[in-house]
Amino acid sequence: MTNTDSSVLAISGLAQQALKPQEVEPGGIYLIATADGRVERVDLTGPEHTGEISRKTGRTVVRDAASFLTYWAKHHDDASEIYSDVEQLTVTAVLDAHAADTPGFGEHRLHLALRKTKAWEEWTNLDGKLVEQDRFANFLEDHLPNLVEPDAATMLEIAQSIKATTKAEFQSSSRLQSGERKFAYTEDTKASAGAKGDLAIPEVFKIAVPPFEGADAYSMTARFKYRLEHSHLTLGFKLEQPEERARAAFTDVLTAIAEDITTPIINGTPA
Repeated sequence: MTNTDSSVLAISGLAQQALKPQEVEPGGIYLIATADGRVERVDLTGPEHTGEISRKTGRTVVRDAASFLTYWAKHHDDASEIYSDVEQLTVTAVLDAHAADTPGFGEHRLHLALRKTKAWEEWTNLDGKLVEQDRFANFLEDHLPNLVEPDAATMLEIAQSIKATTKAEFQSSSRLQSGERKFAYTEDTKASAGAKGDLAIPEVFKIAVPPFEGADAYSMTARFKYRLEHSHLTLGFKLEQPEERARAAFTDVLTAIAEDITTPIINGTPA
């Protein structure tokens, strides 16, 4: 056999080997000849093939400082950053942030979004509004656990007195030395001598409500409000700076976070 014949046999063998089905494995890139003569590129380097993720990504949302610190402790590094936004009442950690000399992806984030309690929303939703006696009395009864001064028992009696006079016609209002507001009323105006009485309500009362889930209760003063018009009485209250109480609660959340970490908290929002 000549050298030329040997070369032809070798080339033929290589060609036959190329035509045999080849095993593909995750982690590689392959060129595959199709039956119609085309060549397709198959990339098996992705995590869905290899089962390995090259870096962490995603946005995790937590609802309290303890959960924030738990996730932070597991995933942060020396380049991680934390931002706080007092207007939005949020804290955001960029766990894969830029280092001083190397860039980061900024795609792994932890977001603390405080959720307001139902009680806080109910008090603030009625803040500054005047409503019918029944609705006001029912509101007080439904929120007795939040009432601090006068105590819940006293406020329950007041609520029941308000309910008992829903059909009365109110004649006048006066302020007592005790700090209460007294309303004079007549229960039966059609009779020649209708039953008369007085309804006394404190001009100021105090409540304690947690602004956020997992937060402590914060005290607020509520000023009693009313309108007496054509013998018809509507009632309500005005809370003293509820927004400031919410910010104070947010500041306490930041303090709880700062006490357990060494990373400074930046005032602002990440890009």
